[in-house]
Amino acid sequence: MTKENQRSIPFGFKLVAGIIAFMFMFVISMILGAADATVKDVWLALTSNASGDNISIIREIRLPREIAGIVVGAALAVSGAIMQGMTRNPLADPGLLGLTAGANAALACTIAFIPSAGYFGIMVACFIGAAAGAAMVFGIGAVKKGGLSPLRIVLAGASVSAFLYAIAEGIGIYFKISKDVSMWTAGGMTGTSWGQLQAIVPFIAIGTVISLILSKQLTILSLSEEVAVGLGQKTVYIKTILFIVIILLAGASVSLVGNMAFIGLMIPHVVRAIVGTDYRFIIPMSAISGATFMLFADTLARTINSPYETPVVAIVAMMGLPFFLIIERKGRKVFS
Repeated sequence: MTKENQRSIPFGFKLVAGIIAFMFMFVISMILGAADATVKDVWLALTSNASGDNISIIREIRLPREIAGIVVGAALAVSGAIMQGMTRNPLADPGLLGLTAGANAALACTIAFIPSAGYFGIMVACFIGAAAGAAMVFGIGAVKKGGLSPLRIVLAGASVSAFLYAIAEGIGIYFKISKDVSMWTAGGMTGTSWGQLQAIVPFIAIGTVISLILSKQLTILSLSEEVAVGLGQKTVYIKTILFIVIILLAGASVSLVGNMAFIGLMIPHVVRAIVGTDYRFIIPMSAISGATFMLFADTLARTINSPYETPVVAIVAMMGLPFFLIIERKGRKVFS
C-alpha cells in the first residue's frame, strides 16, 4: 500500500478496524487458558447470573485480569506517544526514561517501611517514584551544555533506571521482602482483583481523557519548540500538564502490573505508520492498539506453556527488543 492510498483511508475506518481487532482479541483472551471455555460461556458470564466452573473462572479470574491488561496497555501506549511527541525522541518510553524504575523503587520502599499501606498508598508511592525517576533523568540529561538531546536522555535514562532497580533489589534483599517486591516487578496481571481495578482505572481514565483534550497542542509541540511558541502555545503550561499525565499513566500501570517496558516504545511507532503524525489520531489509536497488544501478550503467556504461566514481561521483551534495535538503527541520524 502506497502512502497516498494509506492517507486516503479515513481515520474513522482505521479506528473501527482497531476496535474490531480489540474486541476479537478480548474474546480470544477470555476463551483460552489452562481451562478452555467457549464463546457461550463468555457470553453467559458477562450478561447473566448463570453459574458453572468455566463461568466462575471467566467472571472472577479472567475478566479482572484482562481488564487490567486493557487499561495498562492503553496507559503505557498513550504515555509513550506523549513522551515521543514532547521530546521529539523516537526512543522515548516510560520504561526507558526512569518512570517505571522510579515507581518500582518507591514500591519497594513502601512495602519495606510502610507495610500497613493499602493498595491506594502503594499507588500514590508509585506516582511519586515515577515523578522522581523522570526528574532525575531529565535533570542529569540537562546538566551538560547543549540541552536535552535524544541520545543524552536515553543514556541518562539507562543509568538512572539501573540505579533505581538496584535500590529496589537491595531493599528487597535487606528487608527480606524480595518475594513481595518481585510479585509486583515481574510484570503480570495474575491475581488482579476488582478492588485494585476500582482504585487504578479512574486515574488511567483521567490521564487518557486529558491527553485526548491536549492532543492538538501535542501535535504542534511535536513539530518544534519554536513553531509551538510562534503559534501562541503556552509550552511550559502544556508540557507540565502532559508530564503529570505521563506520571499518572505510568505510575498507575506499575502499581497494578509492575515493570512492563517496550509497549510505550512500540505501539506509537506502529500507530504513526497507520494514521500519520497527528496526535488527535495517534492518541486514541495508541490506546486501542496498546490494549489489544497487552491482551495478546497475556493470552500468549497463559497458553504457550499451559497450565504454567510464562511471565508477560518476557513475552513483551522478546517482541520489544528487536523493535527497539530497528528503531535505533533507523533513527541513528536523530542522535546528532
